[in-house]
This record gives sequence, structure tokens and C-alpha cells, in this order.
Amino acid sequence: MTSDTRTLELPDASIAYDVRTPAGASEHPPLLLIGQPMTASGFDALAPQLDDRVVVTYDPRGLGRSERRDDSAAHDPAQQASDLHALIQELGMGPVDIFGSSSGGAVAGLALVTAHPEDVHVLVAHEAPLTSILPDAEHAAAAFRGVEEQYQAQGFGAGMAAFIGMTSWRGEFNKAYTAQEFPHPAQYGMPTEDDGSRDDPLMSGVSRSVTALEPDIAALIAAPTRIVVGVGTESGDVLTGRSAAALADMLDTELVEFRGGHGGFMADEWGQPGDPATFAAQLRDALED
Repeated sequence: MTSDTRTLELPDASIAYDVRTPAGASEHPPLLLIGQPMTASGFDALAPQLDDRVVVTYDPRGLGRSERRDDSAAHDPAQQASDLHALIQELGMGPVDIFGSSSGGAVAGLALVTAHPEDVHVLVAHEAPLTSILPDAEHAAAAFRGVEEQYQAQGFGAGMAAFIGMTSWRGEFNKAYTAQEFPHPAQYGMPTEDDGSRDDPLMSGVSRSVTALEPDIAALIAAPTRIVVGVGTESGDVLTGRSAAALADMLDTELVEFRGGHGGFMADEWGQPGDPATFAAQLRDALED
């Protein structure tokens, strides 16, 4: 498999993306691996396992290697869908398959299918963190705001510890959740000193529209795209597992299990040691069923 990095030039952004091409001809549609705020590097362990097809990864605008010139810091699923549509047109190989995860990639995939259903053959939406469709939607949104407030008050380490605690909470967000203290950063190996920065894309509030997206269920059902809703075997009753189950129910489709948790496709260096080879085999099955 060969790999090269390219740039998609848009009027208000420069989008960096990578194209991995198999040694021989492939009978499969190209596969886009998309995340947000995770960039292409988060798929470095998974992509080589999918060596029977063209695999494309990219950095969303304003993240990693991709620049933005739109005078905004917000990460909006509709904007990301527009960028993905332009990227698919640039590739000239659509419709494509998409694996969206970590975490807004799944949300962006849903937004893309809603806006441009002709672009996507199969979408595997892995643990989309859609608080809007949960029975405890108001409390889940408040839990996210609590993380943002902790980050603004005490910085990265404290904010990330609060985020891990929130995303690890099992069951609905209730009085027991709000009554507890935020975990100490050292509990998760996070820095205890505040470096003064407040621009983290996960905790600064710029990605709030990702978790707040209200999916257009009628448009998703009407689309020619086959939508696979994925969940990790370890994620059943945490926020992303619950939102995946709710989405599958709304789409009247089966919930497909994948190895591990939210980062089951990642390598050890990301702090969420997964099994990329096993995950790749499961992803192939999901794409080809």
C-alpha cells in the first residue's frame, strides 16, 4: 500500500488529507475514516489493516494540518459535511464508504448523509455522542457544560479529568452524578498545573454543536445510504453507548457491536489500547453485509 498527502483548497480553508492506495486493484468503494476533534493520526493503526481498498483520512478544518480562514473557531457538523462533500468530489471516486468515530466523526457522517446522500454508499456511525436523543438529554447537555466550566476554571488537566469522569459515567445523568466532586487530574495521569490555555477543541465549547445535533431521522431513513450504527462491547451504558442505542432505535436498525470501547480501533499510544486488526475485520463485515 502506498500513501501520499494532499491538500484540498477551499475558499476559506485548506484541508489536508491522506490517500492510501492498495498494491492491486480494489473492488471496494474508497473508505473515508473520519473523526473530530481527532485528526487523521488517530487512524494510523487502523488504516494499514484495511489494505484491500483505498483508504482516505483527513484533518477537519482548523485541526491538525488543516487551516481555516473563515473567522470562526466553531466545529459545526454542517460545515464538516460541506468539507467532506468537497473532498469526495475532489477524489472523484464516489459514492464512498465512511467510518466515523472519535467522536464527532460519526456525527459529521450523519450530517453528510443528510445533506448529500448521494455521496455515501455505507456509513458506519460508531458511537455518535448525540445528547439530544437521550431520555436524559437536558442533564447530559448540562454534564458537558460542567466539563467546559471546569476547564475554564482550572485548565486542561482538570477539564480532561472531568471529561473522562463524565464519559465514563454509567447510566443516566442524575442527582448522584451532579452531587459528586470532579475527579482529580492525577487520578487519570493528567497534569495538575494549569498552563493557561483555553482553546482545547473538546472542552472549550467550540464543539458544542456536535453533541447538540438533532439528527434528521426522516432524511436519514430516506437516503440511499446504508447506515450501520456501531457500539463498543464495553460502552453499553456510558453516554456514547446509550446514544448509539437510541440512534439505532430511531433508525429502526440493528445495533452492531465492535471490539472494545470508544477507541477500540486505536493503538496503545493513544491511551485507549485497542485491537486494530480485530476491529478492522469487524469493520469489513459491517461494510460488506
